Amino acid sequence: MSGKLKEVKTRIASIKSTQQITKAMKLVAASKLKKATDAIVRMRPYAQKLSDMLSNIASATEGDVQIELAEARAEVKNVLIVTLTSDKGLCGGFNANVVKQAQAGLEKFSDQLNAGNLHLMPIGKKGYDAFKRTEKVVMNEDHKDIFKDLSFENASAAIDEIMDGYTSGKYDEVHVAYAEFKNPVVQFFELKQFLPIVKANFDEGADAGSNKKVDYIFQPEKERLINELVPKILRTQFYSYLLDSNASEHGARMTAMDNATENAQELIRDLTIAYNKERQAAITTEITEIVSGAAALEGS
Repeated sequence: MSGKLKEVKTRIASIKSTQQITKAMKLVAASKLKKATDAIVRMRPYAQKLSDMLSNIASATEGDVQIELAEARAEVKNVLIVTLTSDKGLCGGFNANVVKQAQAGLEKFSDQLNAGNLHLMPIGKKGYDAFKRTEKVVMNEDHKDIFKDLSFENASAAIDEIMDGYTSGKYDEVHVAYAEFKNPVVQFFELKQFLPIVKANFDEGADAGSNKKVDYIFQPEKERLINELVPKILRTQFYSYLLDSNASEHGARMTAMDNATENAQELIRDLTIAYNKERQAAITTEITEIVSGAAALEGS
């Protein structure tokens, strides 16, 4: 076997081995995606309804009940950006797109960054790796491993720290860079304001739906109920972001591994054709040499 034929055969074997790995990773991602999708599908209607209710209450009770987490600061000096990425790679452009949204936040709050007042809370190792060497960013690493054991309790610990930071004045605004899950192929990446609570728009020209003013009946007294309700809603809302990101990661990884498997198959096909052509050329050359030698012997 010629050196070129041996090289092509070795490449085919190597690609087949890689293809087996990508197939296995696709199956694992698909299995995890099913569980993650079920979780966000169950959570999303509940979280969305609570979010709409929170925005409505914050607007409807303005001037009546003081909701500290809904009060916008006159001057935004300190900003926190929370990044929700994965702990592992091989998930297409998922992590890069979340980091891109966070980077846009750094550019938006460049004054706070230059003043050393821009804080970053990476949840997921890839977000931490992307920004750990960024100058002037104040890094909070306490919750970067949440996705290793994703639970409402772990999410609550992170959001409680965020809320305490806001009420104490450590942060004047909090934004979350994450991916909203639609399906395994489509995720919407955005940088969403988390605190202060975004209030509903009751303008007449606003769209109906979540912007429609609702008069709630509070029992027991309004202030006590709101002060207990708001943190619980925010914990649920933040947990839904984590579930969205978790499902988006597995969907992106499944799609990436499926594409890698198909690309490997195409490479194998092309290399097999090249191998067969090279082998046929080698056989033809050998036959020609044999015929030529025989003819030379007959002529002598």
